[in-house]
Amino acid sequence: MSSAPEQEAVADEPLAPPADIRPGSPTPLGARYRTAPDGTAGTNFALWAGGAEAVELCLFDDAERETRHALTELTHEIWHGFLPGVRPGQRYGFRVHGRWDPWSGARWNPAKLLLDPYARAVDGDFGTRTEATGSGAALPAQLYGHVRDWPQQQAADTVRDDRDSAPYVPKGVVVGDDTGDEGGADEWRDDRRPKTPWPDSVLYELHVRGFTMRHPGIPERLRGTYAGLAHPAALEHLVRLGVTAVELLPVHQFAHEDHLVRRGLRNYWGYNSIGYFAPHAGYAATGTRGQQVGEFKRMVRALHDAGIEVILDVVYNHTAEAGELGPTLSLRGIDNRGYYRLAGDARRYADYTGCGNTLHVVQPHVLRLITDSLRYWVTEMGVDGFRFDLAAALARSMHDVDMLSPFLAVIAQDPVLRRVKLIAEPWDVGNGGYQVGAFPPLWTEWNDRYRDTVRDFWRGAQHDVRDLGYRLSGSSDLYAWGGRRPYASVNFITAHDGFTLRDLVTYEHKRNADNGEGNRDGTHDNRSWNCGAEGETDDPAVTALRHRQLRNLLTTLLLSTGVPMLVAGDEMGRTQHGNNNAYCQDNATSWLDWSLLDDPQWRPLAGLVARLIALRRAHPVLRRRAFFSGRPQQQGGLRDLAWFTADGTEMTEQDWYTPGATLGMYLSGNDISQRDARGIRIVDDSFLAVLHAAAQPRPFTLPGPPWAGGYELLVDTAREDQPGAAEPPYAAGGPITLAGRSVTLFRAVPG
Repeated sequence: MSSAPEQEAVADEPLAPPADIRPGSPTPLGARYRTAPDGTAGTNFALWAGGAEAVELCLFDDAERETRHALTELTHEIWHGFLPGVRPGQRYGFRVHGRWDPWSGARWNPAKLLLDPYARAVDGDFGTRTEATGSGAALPAQLYGHVRDWPQQQAADTVRDDRDSAPYVPKGVVVGDDTGDEGGADEWRDDRRPKTPWPDSVLYELHVRGFTMRHPGIPERLRGTYAGLAHPAALEHLVRLGVTAVELLPVHQFAHEDHLVRRGLRNYWGYNSIGYFAPHAGYAATGTRGQQVGEFKRMVRALHDAGIEVILDVVYNHTAEAGELGPTLSLRGIDNRGYYRLAGDARRYADYTGCGNTLHVVQPHVLRLITDSLRYWVTEMGVDGFRFDLAAALARSMHDVDMLSPFLAVIAQDPVLRRVKLIAEPWDVGNGGYQVGAFPPLWTEWNDRYRDTVRDFWRGAQHDVRDLGYRLSGSSDLYAWGGRRPYASVNFITAHDGFTLRDLVTYEHKRNADNGEGNRDGTHDNRSWNCGAEGETDDPAVTALRHRQLRNLLTTLLLSTGVPMLVAGDEMGRTQHGNNNAYCQDNATSWLDWSLLDDPQWRPLAGLVARLIALRRAHPVLRRRAFFSGRPQQQGGLRDLAWFTADGTEMTEQDWYTPGATLGMYLSGNDISQRDARGIRIVDDSFLAVLHAAAQPRPFTLPGPPWAGGYELLVDTAREDQPGAAEPPYAAGGPITLAGRSVTLFRAVPG
C-alpha cells in the first residue's frame, strides 16, 4: 500500500459492531425505511461490495457530525444491517475498507465517503465546495482516492490520499414511501398513463432547467425545476404544439467535472451520472431531503394529466468517476474491479464512452443495478420509457457489441421493462460501436441516417434521391427485419448536441469558444448551410430563405414515416449563436428564450409545427404501423406508396439514380394495410407531398387519374401564411410551379 505522507489520516483499525444495529436484510439494496416484525421502525441498509473487507454506514446530523456503524452482516457479497429509529430525511453514506493496489484494480480507501448507488435522494453537490488552485477554483482534492497532484507522472494515480472527503461530498437521503401524493407504486396505475402507441407518438426533447428558466408565466421560484415543468404555463405550450411525449435530458443525480469547475463552468446537459435512483437535486424547488422525489412524481402526474408521456434520457454506460485520474465518489470506492471494465493494465479503464470509464454490464450485480433503477423509475416514479445514451456500450458482452448480450436479453424478458418505450442511441465510441438498424425488436433507435440525409437534401449536397426515399418512408432498408416496424426509426434533424435548427441554416462553422476548449470540442461535420451569409444578418433575402429552410426541415420531419423527434425551442427559432456543443452552458445560451413566441417573424413557425402535428395525428396514413409494400392492398386499388417525377409519371429504377432535387411522394389512404381494433380496414385521405430542394422554381405535373381527380393545397413552405381551406383545388394532370426550395403538401380529391 502506498499513501502520501503528512496527511490527516482516517483510522483503518478493525471495526466493532455497535449495540444498536440489527442484522437486517440483504434485500432490497439501498436504504429502506420499514417496520420490523416486532414493530420497531427504522431503516434497513444494504450495499453490494464484493471484494471489500469491511463496510461502515455513516450517518450525518444537521451540523455535519458523523456517526459510524459497522455493517457486519454479509450475505452473497451484500453488507447489510437494520438501524432502529433512523427515519426518512436521515443523510448517510458509506466507507468501504479493502486493499489499495491500483496495479490490480483495487482502489479501496476508507477515507472517502461514498454515495450509495441505490440512494433515492441526494442532498448536496460535489461541485458546491471548491478549493483555490493556481489556475482558479477546482474540485476539492479530498474527493480523489489518490493524491491528485502527485509530482511523479508515472505514479499519478497510485499514491493513496488519506484525507477525509466527507465535508466535500453530498449525502444520500433515506426516503420513505410517502413522498408522492398517494405514495407507493399504486399511484401509478396503468390507467393514469397516456400509453400512446409508438406510431402515434411525437417526441419533444427538452431540458428541465433550460425549458423553464426564462418562461415568464412560471413563478420565479419554480423556474429551472420539476415543479416549473409541471406548471400550467409550461404544459400549455406542450399541449398547444400537440406533442405526445417529453424526452427529458438526464435527471439522474449527476456531478460536475473538474475541468469545467476550473473554467468557471458547470455540466449543463447532465450526462455525468452518479446516482441512478435519485432525481437530480439541483432541479428541485421544494427541498433536497427527499422532497425532490415527491416533486418529480407530481411533475410526471401533471404531464400525464395533460396527455403527455415522460421519457428519461439515461446514462448507464459510464459514471462521473471518469478514468483513473478521476474522483472517488461511489462505485470506484465500493468495488472498482466489480463495477467497471478494466483494461489489460488494470490501472486503466476500458473506455467505450469517451468519458473515461465504462460500466461492466456483463457483471450480474451491475446488470441488477441498472435494471433495478429502470424498474424503480417506471413503477415508483411513473415514467413511461427511456432513451439510452450510447446504448451500444451496454450491449457489449466481453468486448464486442452483441445483440444477444445479457443487458438486451434481460430487458426483453422483464415484465415491466419490455412494456415501456425503449429508445437506443445505437452507437458508442469503441471499435464496432456504430449499430444503427441492428437493435432487436422492442427497441426503437435514434436514426442519424435520417438526420444526415434530410440535412444533405435541403442544403443541396445529394446527387440523387435514393436515400431520401428510404428515409421519408420509414427506413425499411434499416429496420424491415425481425418483425420490426417503421416506428423503430426515431427521425430527428437536430438533438441536444449539435446546432439548433435555426443555427443549422445560419452557420457553417461552430463557434464554441465560450466552452473554453479552443473551439476544438463539438463536431466539425455539421452538414449545415448558412444560406449565403455566416451568422446573423439583416439581409432580407437571406433571412427569408432561412425561414423557408426551417419550414422545409420541420415539414419534412413531420411528414416522414417513423417517430418524429423535435427539440425544444426549434419551433420558435431558438439559437445558441453557433455553439454546437453547449453541454457546459448553463446560461442564456442554452435556456429557451420565450420572447421569440411574441416575435412576428418567429411566431408563425410554432403555428406551422402545431398544424403539422395535428394533421399527422388526424390521419393514420401519415403514421403507419407497417412498412409500405409498393403494391395495392385491395382489388383494383392503388399502390400504398408511389413516387413521382416532376413530369407527373411514376419513377423508374433509373430515375432514382438521376441527378435531381425534386421528389413527389403519394400516400394512398385507401390502401392502408392495417385494420382497427374491430378488424375493420382503415381508410383515410390520400396525400401528395412534393419536395423541391433546387434554388430555381420548377414546373411539376400533378398526377392525374386514377391517383386523384384534383388536389387541395394544405401546406406550402414557400409561404409565410399557409393556405386556407377556401382555396380552390388544383386540377389533376395539370401543371403547377414549385417555388425554389419548398415543400408542398396536397390532399387528393377523388375524381
